[in-house]
Amino acid sequence: MSLKRLFDILLASLAAIILFIPFIIVAIMVRITSKGPILYWSQRVGKNNGLFLMPKFRSMWVDTPAVATHLLNDPEALLTPIGSFLRKSSLDELPQLWSILNGDMSFVGPRPALFNQDDLISQRTEAGVHILTPGLTGWAQINGRDELPIPQKVALDAEYLHRRSFVFDLKIILLTFLKVINKEGVTH
Repeated sequence: MSLKRLFDILLASLAAIILFIPFIIVAIMVRITSKGPILYWSQRVGKNNGLFLMPKFRSMWVDTPAVATHLLNDPEALLTPIGSFLRKSSLDELPQLWSILNGDMSFVGPRPALFNQDDLISQRTEAGVHILTPGLTGWAQINGRDELPIPQKVALDAEYLHRRSFVFDLKIILLTFLKVINKEGVTH
């Protein structure tokens, strides 16, 4: 087992314990503010372009199309009553601890593309980024998140591929924490 995988398991386990109460509170909030399941399972592209199901707390109505948020005509209109809060606080991402424990994701890596984001998938494959395990956060996320055009996102993912190290991962985790606290880079 690699140091990165061991770190992921230990940190995800610790985070699951620490965040258990917030997890329950968010689940209750999702349940009482909108009809449908608490979790939304999104088909995502993982390591070597394999597909996996990634859970998130549901922040949009049940019948919302499964496309990248920026492709929706009016994403704000599709958010549940607490959807905007969940997204801006990144609390909708908490269930992804399961994907980390399961080995489908890591704490740090390129964010997993939706199964139908062909342009992102092909550009990442061309840049060699597809060999990485996707992450809860990544170098592109702390350098723009939702605001980045795909070529720039792929360039940052490729930069991570070449710079990756345990220390660089720790830096990205710390910077992510600061971005989440300041609610930077979230457009929907």
